[in-house]
Amino acid sequence: MHTILKLDNISKSFPGVKALSGIDLSVREGEIHALLGENGAGKSTLMKILSGIYRPDAGQIIVNGIAQDFHSYNDAIDAGIAIIFQEFSLIPYLNAVENIFLGRELTNACGLLAKARMRKQAEQLFDQLGIDIDLSVEVCQLSVAQQQFVEIGKALSLNARILILDEPTATLTPVEAEQLFGIMRELKLQGVAMIFISHHMEEIFAICDRITVLRDGVQVGVAETASSSIDALVEMMVGRKLASSFPAKPASVEWARIVLEATDVRIHKGDTGNSFALHEGEILGFAGLVGSGRTELARAVIGADPVFHKQVRVHGVAVTLNDPADALASGIGLLPESRKTEGLIMDFSIRENISVNNLGKYRHRGFLIDRSAERQATDVMIGKVNIKAPGAHTRMSTLSGGNQQKAVIARWLNHHCKILIFDEPTRGIDVGAKAEIYKLMRALTGQGYAIIMISSELPEIVGMCDRVAVFRQGAIVQMLTADSITSTEVMRHATAGKT
Repeated sequence: MHTILKLDNISKSFPGVKALSGIDLSVREGEIHALLGENGAGKSTLMKILSGIYRPDAGQIIVNGIAQDFHSYNDAIDAGIAIIFQEFSLIPYLNAVENIFLGRELTNACGLLAKARMRKQAEQLFDQLGIDIDLSVEVCQLSVAQQQFVEIGKALSLNARILILDEPTATLTPVEAEQLFGIMRELKLQGVAMIFISHHMEEIFAICDRITVLRDGVQVGVAETASSSIDALVEMMVGRKLASSFPAKPASVEWARIVLEATDVRIHKGDTGNSFALHEGEILGFAGLVGSGRTELARAVIGADPVFHKQVRVHGVAVTLNDPADALASGIGLLPESRKTEGLIMDFSIRENISVNNLGKYRHRGFLIDRSAERQATDVMIGKVNIKAPGAHTRMSTLSGGNQQKAVIARWLNHHCKILIFDEPTRGIDVGAKAEIYKLMRALTGQGYAIIMISSELPEIVGMCDRVAVFRQGAIVQMLTADSITSTEVMRHATAGKT
């Protein structure tokens, strides 16, 4: 296979920051090439340079042996390079055909839209990839996976021969992710080169041919997937060995004090009631397939979503939780699945995000805020959860995903919440940051906090949880403890299968 893409000595700086330094990257025709690195390693900057969004300070982009000088994304498209971002660029109220041909619609001799011809070309494109999509409905009615396939189809319709896929499985179910991998393998047979960015190491080994690793804006290695290992790649990424991603669980104990008890929770009138108890110092896992009702139950309990019936006791006292404000008043904090849209105000500073729900504690002389007290409390919380940033004034949007998660946790600790619900706490963050989040969670339970962890990642459910409630079709079907917490047992109950 010949080299279709070569990045030669690419460097890029921003005010006060050296984002990339002398990066070399080569991708072969028909190759799936992984780009690995912690958040902040330079992956996104490098891909934005490759797709014409940024211009490099130094270095060359060479496509099919020809040096390129991209001034815009359209220049990259003209050279056969397309990027599929995590946040899709589709128009939600247009259908797949209209999105694919947006801005370059086919017309007939009279200048009218050639709708039948565009639809036929779209059908041929999706047939070639083995994708079955309703081309008539608005894309907002398609699943996330189907929308992603439309993005891929749109890129290929532009004759792209180099595809960049940025965290493409972040919001997909395992079945949808496997369908995506099938499409990628088909594209590989057609000679399309792909750069694949993912924090899921098992995906890298399942789909990729070679791996380039970045750390702190510097290329630290290139490896053949077949001859590499997860441990070796992690060490390259973080610059040190991670002895274990998961901290040791506490010795087996008899859970004594119940801090949260939910009984007969029914979201809809005809539902079977769900009940569970959470103990002080415990991590209780909510596991199951996507759509099994894990998040829905947690949100119903704290009043974030409507519920037909529930009974909730906090520290043995019956409470009424009609909305999240009631939950906060009872010492319950939620780290939501989507931290950027539901958990944080991205244009606010770290200090503002940590104190926004609890400004009353800094009230001074009526309605004035004692900023000195606020700053001191914020600094304590930043240290407690180990947020890595220049200071409390740092804007949230500039932080890595792991540090953003820590900021949400710090807010609830600042609010004296002793019961924490973590919904997909490590989604979209790198292996080093994951290990820090796990360590922080276990440190908190050691201080008497109680945690519910909702996760789609079986390794962290097994590695972190003291007990696991397994969900299937909206109901808790099994409570696993101790040695029964295994991937096999979780999946057996989650799917009603026999393993």
